[in-house]
Amino acid sequence: MKRVKLDAIDLQILTELQNDGRITNVELSERVGISAPPCLRRVRALEKAGLIRGYHADLNGKALGFEVTVFAMVGLHSQAEADLKAFEALVGSWPLVRECHMLNGEIDFMLKCVAPDLATFQNFLTEKLTPAPNVASVRTSLTIRQSKHLPGVPLEALETEEE
Repeated sequence: MKRVKLDAIDLQILTELQNDGRITNVELSERVGISAPPCLRRVRALEKAGLIRGYHADLNGKALGFEVTVFAMVGLHSQAEADLKAFEALVGSWPLVRECHMLNGEIDFMLKCVAPDLATFQNFLTEKLTPAPNVASVRTSLTIRQSKHLPGVPLEALETEEE
């Protein structure tokens, strides 16, 4: 994917929206120092360019009863592209899997799973994940605690057009 050139205002807009997706356009325009109409045009252009994929609430899983977070490292029998895509499609149908990353190395996929309790996760593991087509191995790690959660990307690491 070709990287879009961003100026300082674009980066400010992205930073503000990443921090608070519910901000009004008027407040956003005030924070970035431009009037509301051009601010809205810039936001729409950033959306159209695919830099803003959507707006979501950051839910508190623990408060909602999701007490268990597990990372599952999955090895497949075959890494042919059709088999990788088939596994990804299957994973996409499992609500307990919140993230799926294809990896380079001994492990083919890392899945982040959440469940209300260990029994629910164990049921998923033994009835869906382990017996799934092409799955050769599954290793799991139960999280003890989360010490950092920053959604999004570190925008401050990007260079702007003016630099």
